Amino acid sequence: MPLGHSTPGTRLKAGIMKATTSRLVLALGTMFAAVPVHAPGSRAPVQVVPSVDLARYMGRWYEIAHLPAWFQRACASDTTALYTLRPDGKITVLNQCRKPDGGLKSASGIGRVASDKEPNTKLKVSFFRPFYGDYWIIDLDPEYRWAVVGDPRRKYLWILSREAKLDPALYAQIVDRAKNQGYEVDSLIVTKHTR
Repeated sequence: MPLGHSTPGTRLKAGIMKATTSRLVLALGTMFAAVPVHAPGSRAPVQVVPSVDLARYMGRWYEIAHLPAWFQRACASDTTALYTLRPDGKITVLNQCRKPDGGLKSASGIGRVASDKEPNTKLKVSFFRPFYGDYWIIDLDPEYRWAVVGDPRRKYLWILSREAKLDPALYAQIVDRAKNQGYEVDSLIVTKHTR
């Protein structure tokens, strides 16, 4: 029989096969649709604290440790952030650090709540407008004595304190919680404070 030629019997068999295959694909698709699928190496999204009192969050923060960031390569010590709430609800940001030669390096920026549809602990900060980066508060002391800031890609992480030093046991607990959120805490750089 030439290729492409069919008889009523072969058409019936093909129809039965097609119907059976369709039912099998539908059954398997339904079964696997109910099973959550995670890509290898995927992680749960970064969790932020539910809310922050921005007025209490304002003021000076000392950087205790951070993940390596290209924009902090020139910083050798004494890294601080000063946040000031503006009348329009935005935040003036002044980051400072000491360079290896002892000179002061400063960066001024502006911050804002990312969206009124999400927690106000998801902020955006810009030092090069119109470009904004994520500033998510992922851990916060109830008394606002320390805070942990990260981003959803887990590329950046800062541990901040109202004082230039943090109790070692407390620091270890904070680092452990950041690790549980998927941050590469083994790469943290502890910030030296000389003043």
